[in-house]
Amino acid sequence: MKLLTFCYEYPPLGGGGGVVFKQIVDVLAQRHAVTVITSGYGDLPAEEVIGNLRIIRVPVLLRRSLATATMPSMLSYWPASQRRGKRLLRDERFDLINSHFVVPSSPSADALARWFKIPHVLSIHGGDIFDPSKRSSPHRLPIVRGLVRRLLTRADRVVAQSNNTADNARRYYQLDRPVDVIPLGIVPAGRVAADRGKLEVAADRFVMVTVGRLVARKAVDDLLHVVAAMDDPKDLLVVVGDGPKREQWQSLAGQLGVAERVRFVGRVWEDEKQRWLAASDVFVSTSQHEGFGLVFLEAMDQGLPVVAYNHGGQTDFLVDGKTGGLVPLGRTQAFAESVRRLKTDQTLRKACGDHNRRHVQQFYIDRCAARYEALFEQVVAERRPAR
Repeated sequence: MKLLTFCYEYPPLGGGGGVVFKQIVDVLAQRHAVTVITSGYGDLPAEEVIGNLRIIRVPVLLRRSLATATMPSMLSYWPASQRRGKRLLRDERFDLINSHFVVPSSPSADALARWFKIPHVLSIHGGDIFDPSKRSSPHRLPIVRGLVRRLLTRADRVVAQSNNTADNARRYYQLDRPVDVIPLGIVPAGRVAADRGKLEVAADRFVMVTVGRLVARKAVDDLLHVVAAMDDPKDLLVVVGDGPKREQWQSLAGQLGVAERVRFVGRVWEDEKQRWLAASDVFVSTSQHEGFGLVFLEAMDQGLPVVAYNHGGQTDFLVDGKTGGLVPLGRTQAFAESVRRLKTDQTLRKACGDHNRRHVQQFYIDRCAARYEALFEQVVAERRPAR
């Protein structure tokens, strides 16, 4: 197949959604010709070709960092990607268009699919349709909500990465159509040495690690309250990632008296992230909502128990007492008790870690890409007689 894909973020831009999109197209490009239209930034090349994969970066407005998009950058991606895609489709024929993130990636994909009579598969990732931490979440804005509903209705197929995201599409957008659920995947990192010496962490400390962009939805302030509630100077919370909330949360750690028990390490390269996971005792997340939660899978791949809130796509694969702990949303005291249970019961901690290493194998990226490939082939075959 010849595939045209749209995603406003593509590594090194953005977070987990862009990363998994890249991993999917990397696998697909082993067998198919894949073109990606994404956002430009800084000195990144406007176009590059790697085997069967072609990456086209369009100029966007006022993007200030690799980690975080701005509203002007997202809004300007729409017309820029549509113009570039239109020029491309005048010269080349593609079998299918796949867009990731209904806002802002899908409007241009939808228009091009209709103009050039090409099937369109729309992939939704969670935060693009529902983010409880943002007043600007699409489900709260009537005009945007109407646009999203129209895009979800007109696509040939809609793919959600979790049952929670599919449910949110139905609940907030009155979507009355089948939604395919294809779980996301990770590239297995393999066993990484747990070398605390290089990370300057004492061997006798109980290390909790969290990974993600420091934005309101991640609610790292809840984790700081968890550390305070556990009240043990031997505890250490490692926060991997950066974002606009970092300074505020560092200040809060000081106010709570836990600054010596929290280490903000910032945005790191993949190999350093894996070293932090391998050197930790448990993965923790108090995110208010995750459409899926790739970082949970990455932690499981390193044999870590996972403690998280029970609200979001992670409930498709996390089970209280088996993968770690699932805690009611916002209950920081209960969260602290769940972590403390794993801290004091080493047998339970090891059992959860061993289970997670086995369980995560069904979420490796090649399985995710294979399910996308099968869906694409089915959609192309369904549209072929009409074309």
